[in-house]
Amino acid sequence: MKNKFILAAGLLFGLAALPATAQVKIGFIYQEKIYSQMPEAKQVEEDLKNTEKQYQTLIQAKIKDFQDKAAVYEKLPANTSDIIKQDKEKELQNLQTSIQEFQQNAQTSIQKKQAQLLQPVVKKIEENMHAVANENAYTFVFNNYEPGTGANPVLLHFPAEADISDLVLKKMGITPRPAGAPAPAAAAPVAAPAAKPAAPKK
Repeated sequence: MKNKFILAAGLLFGLAALPATAQVKIGFIYQEKIYSQMPEAKQVEEDLKNTEKQYQTLIQAKIKDFQDKAAVYEKLPANTSDIIKQDKEKELQNLQTSIQEFQQNAQTSIQKKQAQLLQPVVKKIEENMHAVANENAYTFVFNNYEPGTGANPVLLHFPAEADISDLVLKKMGITPRPAGAPAPAAAAPVAAPAAKPAAPKK
């Protein structure tokens, strides 16, 4: 929050330093609002969910394999030699390590895929924002945050016409949602992989 305040203050001081004769026109966009209305957003969420589903299927298969072998270990006769018990325990430990590593790698992979999928979408928003800003003689355009997003807004007071989000949407050929219209259900966040299986009792 402090960093954002310093950034905003610095920008304002920078504007104050401009020559008095300069025509300064300031606008802003709600990037999340624009993104949520783009057709690409739905495809991004579907791709992420499909990837997550594939990983979850593999993780569940690994966990089942662990649980099945743990059950066999638990049912070993009391007179089973220590060598066999140690071999089974080592196998279970290796399976557990494999599951943990796969969980971590899967989450990292999903995050990278999300960034990769969002890159062209963000670029499209920026390109159309610049086009709108140039066409309408905006000197500066900020990215603001809507209430309820969990982020502190950059601009606290502004005229309604400073919001050029709808102009950017129209530039992309998208009809903006009317003010007050319910937004589509937010996509569920990418879930963390299932918890690791418990080690067998010795």
